[in-house]
Amino acid sequence: MPSEPRKSSLSVRLRGWSTAQLERVRRWAVNTRAKDLVLLALPYQISAVLTALIAVGYAWLFNWMGDRNAELLAFDRRLIFLTAPLSFLTAWWLVFRFAPLAGGSGIPQLMAAVEVATDKKRDRSGRFLNVRIILVKIASSLAMVIGGGAVGREGPTLQVAGSIYRTVHRLLPPFWPKVSRRIMMITGGAAGLSAAFNTPLGGIVFAVEELTKTHMAQFRTAVLTAVILSGMTAQWLLGPYLMLGYPKLAPATVSFMYKILLLSAIAGITGAAFCRIVLAIDKFRRNLKGSLLQAGFALAAAFAFATVVYLLGNVAIGSGHTLLEDHLFADDPDAGFRNVAARVLGSLTSVSAGGAGGIFAPSLASGAAIGGWLTDALGLADNRGQFNLLVLAGMTAFLSGVTRSPFTSAILVLEMTDRHSAIFQLMYASVVGYLIAYVVDRKSYYERMKERLLKAMPEWKEGDAEATR
Repeated sequence: MPSEPRKSSLSVRLRGWSTAQLERVRRWAVNTRAKDLVLLALPYQISAVLTALIAVGYAWLFNWMGDRNAELLAFDRRLIFLTAPLSFLTAWWLVFRFAPLAGGSGIPQLMAAVEVATDKKRDRSGRFLNVRIILVKIASSLAMVIGGGAVGREGPTLQVAGSIYRTVHRLLPPFWPKVSRRIMMITGGAAGLSAAFNTPLGGIVFAVEELTKTHMAQFRTAVLTAVILSGMTAQWLLGPYLMLGYPKLAPATVSFMYKILLLSAIAGITGAAFCRIVLAIDKFRRNLKGSLLQAGFALAAAFAFATVVYLLGNVAIGSGHTLLEDHLFADDPDAGFRNVAARVLGSLTSVSAGGAGGIFAPSLASGAAIGGWLTDALGLADNRGQFNLLVLAGMTAFLSGVTRSPFTSAILVLEMTDRHSAIFQLMYASVVGYLIAYVVDRKSYYERMKERLLKAMPEWKEGDAEATR
């Protein structure tokens, strides 16, 4: 005779209980689940607010120092031969002496940290993201910009945000519900980009497109929460703003799309070539033995940058926001190949010095300069709407050539300008820029730099990333 199916221990335990007792058990289970959900969300929320506060303060200092340098050079441009060497050398020394992994953009470091992150006790992501990184990253990039360096704060903000999220995760007590370290750092990248550019959609797309191969369902709530909180905190402090206002645009006809195609190809291939040169210079600098040689290289880069500024003008200094404002809103924008050379060479010499500083915003300025130059060459400078559309397309294509993240590039420019009518043209420019850059190099600058960082890790082997997942 077949035996009766075994009843679960819970069913046996609950048999005979009263309705009131069963209701108390149900309420206890619901309350425990709700408590766990609150505790799981709390680290993300605290990190998001901290990220926004630090990002806003960092942005204010960055812009203030850039303005002071611009005022100094307006008095006498030759002063760049004094300010650039002092600032570049200081920026390099801070990185060399206190935190070598705080140098450069910061996005490759965040990508490398996500790659090696694990929830086990022996986690190596702390090499790339920690409190010391935050302090040195901010100090070094500020030192660069006070001397006029053509660097941005957006890449550094992402590494700072990732460090904040990882630090909060490390401080969680043992009784806390398990929170994924990798997802915390991915969320930090999204929150950092949202706070830096005031582009919440761009932060989400960047997290999906650039930082992770994890299925979106595993971290969508964390990313959305972080982006909303960091963005709202930044807006609470700064007010609702668009980084680039509301530029006037003209409708794009079919024939005009060929001009966007030409511009996107030029901007995309220039962005990819720029990154190949930066990678080659970085490899040369890293192979220099001894601090004196590296310090000498930083000084050489500073004098090269000063020469670019002296010969080509003050448009080469800073992150390039002044050029963007001029090209998109000035009554008579100063467009020409001189600006292209100034922005590309200024960024190249700045990021090669070894200090901290991003290439995200400088890439947008370089793309805008290419768009303005080509528009002027095609005789369209008098048509303000078409001029602006090509400038935005150039920004998108150049950034896509650098990052190989076409959707992020298009969404960022769209959100910074609130020009939804140009979404298809921006996506078209970003895809063309991405495809043409792929011919120059199959991997992005960030991907190449991430690989170098991982190979420099002790005992790191190919395939270790899969083992940590």
